[in-house]
Amino acid sequence: MSPSFKIIARDAQSRARVGQLITAHGTVDTPAFMPVGTQGCVKAVSPDELRDCGIQIMLSNTYHLFLRPGLEILRKMGGLHRFSGWSHPILTDSGGFQVYSLSEFRKITEEGVYFRSHLDGSYFLFTPEAVVDYQRAIGSDIMMVLDECPPYPCERECAVRALELTHRWAARSLKRFIETEPLYGFPQSMFGIVQGSVYGDLRRSSAETLVAMDFPGYAIGGLSVGEPKELMFEIVDLVAPLLPDDRPRYLMGVGKPEDLVEAVSLGIDLFDCVIPTRNGRNGTVFTRDGPLVIKNARFKEDLRPIDETCSCYACRNFTRAFIRHLFNAGEILALRLATIHNLTFYATLMAEMREAILAGEFARWKRSFYSRYAVEAADELSQEGCRA
Repeated sequence: MSPSFKIIARDAQSRARVGQLITAHGTVDTPAFMPVGTQGCVKAVSPDELRDCGIQIMLSNTYHLFLRPGLEILRKMGGLHRFSGWSHPILTDSGGFQVYSLSEFRKITEEGVYFRSHLDGSYFLFTPEAVVDYQRAIGSDIMMVLDECPPYPCERECAVRALELTHRWAARSLKRFIETEPLYGFPQSMFGIVQGSVYGDLRRSSAETLVAMDFPGYAIGGLSVGEPKELMFEIVDLVAPLLPDDRPRYLMGVGKPEDLVEAVSLGIDLFDCVIPTRNGRNGTVFTRDGPLVIKNARFKEDLRPIDETCSCYACRNFTRAFIRHLFNAGEILALRLATIHNLTFYATLMAEMREAILAGEFARWKRSFYSRYAVEAADELSQEGCRA
């Protein structure tokens, strides 16, 4: 059940580490960022372009793929890899985040979650067992258990109920996983998800319960849902060392570049978020000096590339002035160029952290990053919907 995960190097002054997550569709160098390809593709870029950006693994969503194209099509096509043209690793969310984000369309019971489709209003049931079957049909390399992601703020009683239900669902998911086989001739694995809202004792209990189930990897869920950033990192700092050192650690729905740097220093290996792609399509691009809203008038005559340190297709061939023009003219190329640049920025950021850890220079690299990156400029970014 377990993918091969090995630690290559560790930072002496923090919990940052470099690893390799080996799947049937390739090796992921960690720490790594997973762009969100909800429907089986990352918006505005092709699979080849995604790889050219330096991306090694993509996240897709079970709920959305269940609705369309539907599991029958995916089975006939031999799974999502063959259907989508992305031949590299895929992680699928279970639909647990939709339990949180589509609250007006669902009802939670012990059996599972009753959803009303946001497309046509039809009703269907996601059980822990069915979600394993759905992800078998998708053929993802890493699947997630069905969980309940409570909102923030959340009363303790509510957090306890969600936590206990998540644990029961995790046990049922694991049982179903063991009882079933992959459909397409390659192994799959499944990660557990630590919940507990912002209550430290509940987070500790959740980590201990899930570790006893012996999952091949663990996610920290239920964060980046509106809680203060300081509280988010307090929870990550608490939970990460409670998880097995020899298993990958995945922080769900995070985040901004400065958040990735801090979380890596706390021992996190995998991340996903829509920020680089969604904000790129809305005209925000990332640079070494912080994010820029490229549509702003101050870039009207700016002949520099988005980021002079970047070698992506957008930066090699186009100026800020031209990309601004494309956005204001409503040209689709603008969305593509901004997305390609942002994904390259994120992949490069992760690669630089890996290199710094390997060289024993992570602390120095981190100081250098923060000394230049204008975190306050990140107020221009969307604060909502870090998971799609």
